[in-house]
Amino acid sequence: MRATQQLQYAIYGVFDLAYNGGRGPTRIQEVAERQGIPMRYLEQIFQKLRRAGLVTSKRGPGGGYLLARAPEEINLADVLLAVQGVLLTRSEGETGPVRENPEFVWELLREGLEVALKRWTIADLSREAARRGVDRAETEPAMYHI
Repeated sequence: MRATQQLQYAIYGVFDLAYNGGRGPTRIQEVAERQGIPMRYLEQIFQKLRRAGLVTSKRGPGGGYLLARAPEEINLADVLLAVQGVLLTRSEGETGPVRENPEFVWELLREGLEVALKRWTIADLSREAARRGVDRAETEPAMYHI
């Protein structure tokens, strides 16, 4: 399985909210800058995450995105399903010996992948990042001048 760019960005975005945004709503521009993700693309991804119930948004001054659940309650399978809809797909239309493989092989792969992705939560990723010395953002709340 190859992780799509959209999945990678979704994981980075949710991780960033947990690791750097625990103090309140985080502006999507901040997440995009810290993670090196084009903001418009990240907005599309966050809409999928919001529809899946993984993040919430708050409008207006001081607004931004928050995790909808505790980081311990969001696992990598949740993020993958939010942006891709399925855990593992098999290429259709192939010919030759691959086509003759029993379907149970794909079922076993799906089950193994699901177990692995459900094992790792966003909280686990945050703890691992802290253990490895990943710097947390030192951003100040945005100032609005009239």
